Amino acid sequence: QVQLVESGGDSVQAGRSLRLSCAASGFIASRYVMAWFRQAPGKEREGVAFLNQLGRSTYADSVKGRFTISRDNAKNTLLLQMNNLKPEDTAMYYCSANPLLGDSWTRPSSYNYWGQGTQVTVSS
Repeated sequence: QVQLVESGGDSVQAGRSLRLSCAASGFIASRYVMAWFRQAPGKEREGVAFLNQLGRSTYADSVKGRFTISRDNAKNTLLLQMNNLKPEDTAMYYCSANPLLGDSWTRPSSYNYWGQGTQVTVSS
């Protein structure tokens, strides 16, 4: 049974850093495409960062240079290092996974598996 469990969300001031983790079980994370999405109240879920099986990463323009997606294969965990956080980064952050990428990485419909989310709140 595939399961994704996020952790690491918190309330921080602008300019600080957070690291989110997504513990995967029921599959080998390095064999799947995985991504982080976020959703703020009243807004659509948006893709933040993507990582494929070869370790190639892609980022939304809004987080380039500040966020880094990576994978700890030993722990079967997806990570998101978030630096220089801004109030506009406030959202629920979700981890997602799929065996293959059949469509754009930014589309939520491209992923069959999702975690429950972890809240990130950034105050000015």
